[in-house]
Amino acid sequence: MAASGIAPRILCIGIPVRDLTFRVEAVPEHGSKANATHLAEICGGNALNAAIAMARLGGSVAFAGPMGDARETSSSFILERMTAEGIDIRHIVRMPGVATPVSAIIIDATGERTLTIYRDPALWTVKLSDADELLAGCQAVLVESRCGAFCIDLCTEARRRGIPVIVGVDRAMAPADGLLTAASHLLFSSKQVQETAGVADDGEALKRLAGLTSALLAATRGPRGTIWLNAAGTLEETPAFPVEAVDTLGAGDVFHGTFTLRLAEGGGVREALRFAAAAAALKCTRHGGGLVAPQRIEVEEFLRSER
Repeated sequence: MAASGIAPRILCIGIPVRDLTFRVEAVPEHGSKANATHLAEICGGNALNAAIAMARLGGSVAFAGPMGDARETSSSFILERMTAEGIDIRHIVRMPGVATPVSAIIIDATGERTLTIYRDPALWTVKLSDADELLAGCQAVLVESRCGAFCIDLCTEARRRGIPVIVGVDRAMAPADGLLTAASHLLFSSKQVQETAGVADDGEALKRLAGLTSALLAATRGPRGTIWLNAAGTLEETPAFPVEAVDTLGAGDVFHGTFTLRLAEGGGVREALRFAAAAAALKCTRHGGGLVAPQRIEVEEFLRSER
């Protein structure tokens, strides 16, 4: 919790998704089929998973972004669950005639996931609410990297106001991507940072990207922990916590959300990375994407047990 005892207000910007998850022993080969041992229907999407994680940990979370037609089953399903998690949904824009994204996710016996997703191209034409309304009382902004097309101006304004902008990178970024310079913190995975920098080494990739942005740069590497550049430009590593993973779906998003919340609460980067690693590790021990993100007491007890 923040030093004032008041939960920090975090604005999440993203595109929610309705996820259909199937558990299988092994991903079927091309042209074949397999029987699933379990089916679940959950809400997802990078920023939404992060928002749920922050709400579970005590943050005051608002969400902005596009969603499909008000008559859709998918959008109503997602909004009900967001409301149940205590997320402020007033800034979500319903788009008539547009489809809310839907994904089919296969989770194998090792916990790894394979997915396919449909996102209506019209979603990127959304117009968000006024910056004064969205940023009022805001301590941090978390945004999906794919959303730059409709939120660059808002992120730039947030930085002008001294509000940190954390980007959860879910794909390789182009050198001209406006979020590279609008962000205060860029959180990649190993694959994404290497593809963005064009370098087959995480540390060297981070150093190369440091020439393009002033943002703090970090790359998560699953069980190998997180590598990041400190303020002096020196590489540091934050270890992961060893757990028996059953489902990695949403783990990176939980990491991004937890990091953002701890930073907004006044924690330093090193502390926020460790806190996020603990929350993501706990998530991986449970089936269910972001909807099984841990409560704060669980994360704090886990960290105490790992000292």
